[in-house]
Amino acid sequence: MKLDKVSLNFAHIFTMKYLIAGLGNIGPEYHETRHNIGFMVVDALAKAGGISFNDGRYGFTATLSIKGRQLLLLKPSTYMNLSGNAVRYWLQKENIPLENLLVVVDDLALPFGTLRLKGKGSDAGHNGLKHIAATLGTQAYARLRFGIGNDFPRGGQIDYVLGHFSEEEQAALPQRLETAGEIVKSFCLAGIDITMNQFNKK
Repeated sequence: MKLDKVSLNFAHIFTMKYLIAGLGNIGPEYHETRHNIGFMVVDALAKAGGISFNDGRYGFTATLSIKGRQLLLLKPSTYMNLSGNAVRYWLQKENIPLENLLVVVDDLALPFGTLRLKGKGSDAGHNGLKHIAATLGTQAYARLRFGIGNDFPRGGQIDYVLGHFSEEEQAALPQRLETAGEIVKSFCLAGIDITMNQFNKK
């Protein structure tokens, strides 16, 4: 009986499941704002794959199959500050190992459209990453940072991140979202090291 349980656990691991968590805030007032770029990345992936999201516990999910891998796309419905609850729940529910987690998040420190993949790191003041680290008990999880720039006056950070992209940025978004999707797929198919070497230099 013990052997059966062990075999079952290995079967779950080797189905090659990945959790791709795009961070953002639910509600029409936050739709396609800078802080919701994580939602926009997984939305673009789902649209390109011809799949739609289902409303589930702690978030909206869609499953994208690519070359034997199953990518569970997640948009937490917990609001940004409690993102860890959704990430932990879906990791546990789908029996996905931590090394197969990728969090997509906005980054003020990077120029607009710059994409940086990292295997671990600090939360850099981002409340979503902060809660995920606190909930999982580690900062050693992969994250894809999508630069949103920092062109705002002193004291204007909140209005900036919760505001919409400029017309120029909106024109460039489709291409940057497509590249972000390529990074997500490469992370799942080729691994983080190869993907960082290929895309972080661009």
